[in-house]
Amino acid sequence: MLMNIEDIKNELLEKVKESDYSDRVIVFGEGTEKAKIFMIGEAPGGDEEKQERPFVGKAGKNLSEFLEIVGLKREEIYISNVVKIRPFNLSAKTGKPVNRTPNKSEIEFFSPFLMKEIESIKPDIIVTLGNTPLRAVLDDNKAVIGDYHGKITEHDGKKIFALYHPAAIIYNRSLKDTYYDDLNKLKEIL
Repeated sequence: MLMNIEDIKNELLEKVKESDYSDRVIVFGEGTEKAKIFMIGEAPGGDEEKQERPFVGKAGKNLSEFLEIVGLKREEIYISNVVKIRPFNLSAKTGKPVNRTPNKSEIEFFSPFLMKEIESIKPDIIVTLGNTPLRAVLDDNKAVIGDYHGKITEHDGKKIFALYHPAAIIYNRSLKDTYYDDLNKLKEIL
């Protein structure tokens, strides 16, 4: 049975109550339910956890730049993450949380809810940011962004456009031109 976004959110919140994540802040997806573009990140960071919204803070700046380049507004898309909690380790130095890549159990717990979000929204194109969302949508743990970026991949009747995660260009400046070329390819497709 097809669920609406509010039903999916409520189901997730019920499941979380019975899980190891019951004390964690849940950051659910947001946007229009009529979105043609469904953008997927890896997981919320500290800013997202504080505001309980996806893609705010540094990620929000990256999203704004992305939207400007492809000619869309935030209100026209739906954005979510594979994992709905902030994955972190405590810093040995400061004792404060430091973001980390989601682990297998976190991805397995939250992925079914991402799939329900996608089914409910029925976007024309799913845009994945980085390896974790790409692997979740393709259901392939060995998928590598380098093999998929910058083109449409069809999977289970869905069109997927993979991008490097915007943070990747901060750490690897050589990806910058590739990232912007890919954004322009997406703009042409839209």
